[in-house]
Amino acid sequence: MKVLIFGTGFAGEGHADAFRGAGAEIVGMVGRTPHVVRTIAKKLDIPYHGTDWQSALEACQPDIVSIATPGGAHYEAIKQAIEFGCHVFCDKPMTTDGETAVELHELAQRKDVKTAYAASFRYTSGVLHARRLVAEGAIGEPVEVECISHFNLERNIPFGWSHRKEDGGGRLNNNFTHTLSIVSSVIGDRILSILGDVRDDLGKAPRVEGVHNFMERRKFIPEDLSDPTLQWGESNVEWSYTVMARMASPFARDPVSVLFKHGGLLPRFHEDHIVFYGKQGAIYLKGHYGSGALYLWDGKGAWQEMARPPDILAAVPDVDGETEQCWHYLASEFVKDIRGETVEPYPTFREGSQYQQIIDLIRRNDQWHDVSGLN
Repeated sequence: MKVLIFGTGFAGEGHADAFRGAGAEIVGMVGRTPHVVRTIAKKLDIPYHGTDWQSALEACQPDIVSIATPGGAHYEAIKQAIEFGCHVFCDKPMTTDGETAVELHELAQRKDVKTAYAASFRYTSGVLHARRLVAEGAIGEPVEVECISHFNLERNIPFGWSHRKEDGGGRLNNNFTHTLSIVSSVIGDRILSILGDVRDDLGKAPRVEGVHNFMERRKFIPEDLSDPTLQWGESNVEWSYTVMARMASPFARDPVSVLFKHGGLLPRFHEDHIVFYGKQGAIYLKGHYGSGALYLWDGKGAWQEMARPPDILAAVPDVDGETEQCWHYLASEFVKDIRGETVEPYPTFREGSQYQQIIDLIRRNDQWHDVSGLN
């Protein structure tokens, strides 16, 4: 399997490593800036590098393309790759809106290419363990799920793609996609109804040159934020959200109620967590993506920490970083599927297009009833 990477930052390097771990060959890399893509390609020992995506498709003749840029650059690159006949592995968000995401999903179906959508934190060992326990009936019928996280992000991270809706920014695109995927993987992926509230409690961020790797942006926070020559960019996306959903589950007769609560700029008092409640028990996962300790409530008033099963620990790739582990897991499943091997269902452009449509609905912020006149 020959893979062409689109993107030179943290995700680009991570995707390249993940596909190599899956036994694929990285034949090329495309980036926006000539000297950057040249440097990264040399560092990763990738033979082809360039800044023109169509030329790279023609020169490299890839079986798979891996889309690792910010979301605003996804649409045209994915469309060209599908037309070229490539299978597509795409990081979240799939695109910047539901309409373009649906278009790409339908195009992939018509062209009969496989797709993978990397809302991939469903592959942490804790989530895999929770999924098994729910399927085994450890909590009885699921009735409720709670996903709570507060990141306390630095407000003065330099202005960039994460601040702009048109570039794929916002916490819904970059946090909610993962938690929705996690819940779907554990209780079932049929989303029945949804409503939500979003809030931009940032407003603006300093404009700073030189930021390339998303993971290193904190190093570029200006020392003097009162400098009158400092330029500022205006945020146009949400930094906090509250979303409620009803989801059907094969393990429950009635819809499961789900709460997704995230404050990107707000401090946490206790640990972030995900909890799956059932009629006979509950599963508590520490961490915003459920990668910490797992506790099972036995229905008799006691919580018990549960060790990860050995086979689940063995299935998680032995690489540094939870993000990287999950990319490796999904890339491996994707390559196996393309080769005709049997794999468990994984997130595809079906989920990606659904999630973008759902995010569009939540961002309308119009699901309110005026009760100010009630006596």
